[in-house]
Amino acid sequence: MPINPWDGQMEAFGAFIRSQRKLANLTLRQLAELTSLSNPYLSELERGMHQPSVRVLRQLSEALNLSGEILLAEAGLLDPDRGTGGENSDQSAVERAIRTDAALDDAQKAALLAVYKSMTEQRPQPGRAGPDD
Repeated sequence: MPINPWDGQMEAFGAFIRSQRKLANLTLRQLAELTSLSNPYLSELERGMHQPSVRVLRQLSEALNLSGEILLAEAGLLDPDRGTGGENSDQSAVERAIRTDAALDDAQKAALLAVYKSMTEQRPQPGRAGPDD
């Protein structure tokens, strides 16, 4: 029986949410309180058993301090390669390499993407004055 690619996407999304929750040092119960979602639902979401609605994505976005665009892309609802040019083009190339690496499973890909995004979001943008300027 062929594997449904959407199931893999939901598993990867669940692993991404789990890694972001852990990076934020939140328990599942704490995330449930911040999002007004039930603890069992979030647990099942992290295990790839649900396709989240836009409302759920928005609540997760706010609770985990992530852009809605990132969550939409991770959920497979937005093309992650639709870079806007400039700095985002470099990120898309790295993200694309991680996503297409056959040596990594979905959980590893989600973890690497989470780490990469957390590090690049903190990076000062070229041409902007920094604290030492």
